[in-house]
Amino acid sequence: MEINKKLIQEIFNQAVANPRLRQNLDMRNSDADGSQRMLNALLPGTVVPIHRHPLSNESVLLLCGKLVEIIYDAEGTELERVHLDPTVGNFGFVVPAGAWHSVEVLEPSVIFEAKDGAYGRDGSETLDEYKAKIAQDPSKASFENCLGDLKKNIEYLIGMERQSGSMDVLSPLYVSRMLNVPLEEVEKCMKEMERQGNL
Repeated sequence: MEINKKLIQEIFNQAVANPRLRQNLDMRNSDADGSQRMLNALLPGTVVPIHRHPLSNESVLLLCGKLVEIIYDAEGTELERVHLDPTVGNFGFVVPAGAWHSVEVLEPSVIFEAKDGAYGRDGSETLDEYKAKIAQDPSKASFENCLGDLKKNIEYLIGMERQSGSMDVLSPLYVSRMLNVPLEEVEKCMKEMERQGNL
């Protein structure tokens, strides 16, 4: 498949006719392909619900147009805006695994999206779905932020410590204070990580 102006225009034409003001083109080899690879044509006014992919980061490359990738916390509060515009050298963004995100389309745009796991089969969910799930069963709420779940945050802290040259073992108390998470939760998570050989 050649990705050229003709193909882009065809996808734009489909997006104009689509009430959602967007249209994607599946680029996987088959339905059995467990990844997500697609072109997505987006028009100003389209509404992409705030959502997340807990098991994979998502690579977004802007082929044409201008848009903003927006990162949120679990309450839907905006944390970061990343302006993508190939004319000024901002070509793409990697959305961290577990980060709540959406886009604001500034002008007709086409992005290439890639991540592990097909949407709907990889634990991906919208923020509204997540909030409804938590309202029904508060015990399903777990620590998370734009980096993802508690384990990912602990791995990130360890990586940052190693990068700074420290070889000290992080204590659960240190992690608890850094992440503002109850010590018991941190101890439980770190014991599990130790059992799995991740510490």
